[in-house]
This record gives sequence, structure tokens and C-alpha cells, in this order.
Amino acid sequence: MADPGSRPRVFVSRVIPEEGLEPIRAAAEMDLWVDPLPPPREQLLRRVAGSDGVLTLLTDRVDDEFLDAAGPQLKVVSNYAVGFDNIDVAACARRGIPVGNTPGVLTDTTADLAWALIMAAARRLPEGDRYVRAGNWKTWGPLLLLGHDVHGATIGIVGFGRIGQAVARRAQGFGMTILYHDLQQLPDEVTAPLGATYLPLEELLPRSDFVSLHVNLSPVTHHLINATTLARMKPTAVLVNTSRGPVVDQIALADALREGTIWAAALDVTDPEPIPDDDPLVGLDNCLIVPHIASASRATRAKMAEMAAANLLAGLRGEPLPTEVPPPA
Repeated sequence: MADPGSRPRVFVSRVIPEEGLEPIRAAAEMDLWVDPLPPPREQLLRRVAGSDGVLTLLTDRVDDEFLDAAGPQLKVVSNYAVGFDNIDVAACARRGIPVGNTPGVLTDTTADLAWALIMAAARRLPEGDRYVRAGNWKTWGPLLLLGHDVHGATIGIVGFGRIGQAVARRAQGFGMTILYHDLQQLPDEVTAPLGATYLPLEELLPRSDFVSLHVNLSPVTHHLINATTLARMKPTAVLVNTSRGPVVDQIALADALREGTIWAAALDVTDPEPIPDDDPLVGLDNCLIVPHIASASRATRAKMAEMAAANLLAGLRGEPLPTEVPPPA
């Protein structure tokens, strides 16, 4: 534990934008992991020892072992992410340690990326780029790289929180029919301005040309998209996942893409991350994969850094976190 009157000690598990590092550096003795890869578990446990606060990423598992290694003086865990499935929030709550995250700030940036994936998969942009770079473009052809129209199509949004609703707002501009599924039907004042219609998942899937996933990862949503649900989709459908990798059964998805059960998929998240080079999805032309970049705009990542730092510093001062993850009931 730090001596009375000394600056608190914090561990930051990766280099984040300076908008977050500067206020931490000004208020605390900061131990910063500078390698671009996450700290290995052994190193992570060693580096958090004696810390008064920690700023973690989704790649850092915070559990009882982590908390024991940090020590009883630990006051706060601040996660540089909206999601917090890497943190055992209940274990932190038992020890009186608040957990912070960065909600809200990446809503529109993530919705933008979901739309980039929808458009890229529908119009086969990665395939077209590879076609040109391989020297195969010899002439214009009537049947060359035919894709699917987005305008006027039907989109099924699974998970209709902030990000799902932002995707729906963008879909309105394309004149799309908007269907949604969530744990419960939302009030008309939320859905009516978006022109969104609730359907059970088993009805939404066969009607949707595009299915975009925006659910939290939980036991209920783990492998929500599997062989059974994929079989309900149109053979011309595109699946887009910007939520969490384990929401999709990737073995079932690879089979569905190979066999033509669905037409294409576009993934920002995988299970595991990074996806192994020999994963069957990597070799499929009709599967677009990007490295978890939904929030990767300069402005959004800077705001996330500010929020994560604000949570960390509030916890060090013993104040309520600006954006605290509610402890489980």
C-alpha cells in the first residue's frame, strides 16, 4: 500500500490515447505496459501487485486471482471498453471494488462500422480489391462480382439497444424494411420513429436480407447464431457481427458459408481473438473479417480514454465512478 501522502500507484495494461494517459500521469505513479501485445498472464499478475488502481482492456481477465495478486489496497478497476465480460464484477463487488466502463461514446462509430461491413459484404468489395490487385481485371463484364442491393432490402437487427437503434436510423436512409429482435418488445415511442417492427428471432431470420448482431455476451446469447438459426436464414442473406465473437458458432457459420446456407458474413469480432490463421472462416472469400475495429475512430478512442481515466481517478479518490458497471444483484 502506498505511504500516506504519496501518489497512488496505477497499472495501465496498454498504451491508450494521450487524452487518457495525461491525466493519469499527472495524478498518479503510472506503470504502463508499452508492448503492442497484451501482457501475458504471469506478467499481468506481477505488474498489478501493489496497485491502487488498474486500467484494463478486454484482453485482461480480472478475476479473484487477479484481485489477490493486486492486493487489498486496490480501489478501482477501469475497463477501456463498453463490454466487461473480461471482468468478474461480482468478485470485485465482494471486495468493495467498483468497476468502470466506457458506454455510449462508441454507439455511432460502431453503427458506422456495421454499415461499412454490410455494404462491403453486399457489394463484394474485398473480393473486388483482391481481383484487381491480382491482375485479373481485363475488361468490364456483365456478370463480374455480382452482389446484392442494400436499398429497399430488409434488415433484421438482433439486439435493439443504443447501437442497434443507431443501425436502424441508418437503414431508414436506404429505404429498408426494419425488423428487430430483443429480449422484450420495446415501447412504441422507441420503435415507431425508426419504423422498426418486433419479431421473434425464428420469424426475423427467414425474412431478413441482412442480419446485424448487437447483443451483449451472456449465457443466453452464447452461440445464439448456430446451425439451427443459420438454417432459418435466406440463402441470399448476409450476417454481420459487431457484438461479441462467441455470439456466433463459427464452426456452424463456416459450414453454412461453404454449403450456401447463407450467402456471406462480415465479422468485426471472432472467437477467439485474434482468429487463428488456420480457422476455416479465414480461407472463405464470402467471409469478411476485420480485427475488432468497430470503435476505431480517432475521436471515439480518445473519448474512451478520457472516460476510462475519469473512472480510474474517481475510484482512487474514493468518489463514485462517472460510468460504473452496476454490481450484480
